[in-house]
Amino acid sequence: MSHDWRWEYDPDHAHVAGGIPAHVVAEVERLAGQLVDLGRMGVDLGDLGSGPQPGGLRRMNAADGWFYFLAAPRARLVVVVRIVPPFDSL
Repeated sequence: MSHDWRWEYDPDHAHVAGGIPAHVVAEVERLAGQLVDLGRMGVDLGDLGSGPQPGGLRRMNAADGWFYFLAAPRARLVVVVRIVPPFDSL
């Protein structure tokens, strides 16, 4: 098991990103990578994006849509749980 920050889809790529336009998925993955980089630098990821409370499920804009993620600092993990594409991509 790695002790470095990483990100992943929950439950998997097909469930979260299946059917979403490739440019939206690419932007979400780029932003998830940046969240990982910030985690490596010691930034509290629970305060990023918007959400009901720090440390809970967070929302972040991406490619005119948005995605939901959860930062799990003890596991050094960013979990992408849902991607919502722009309206014109639905």
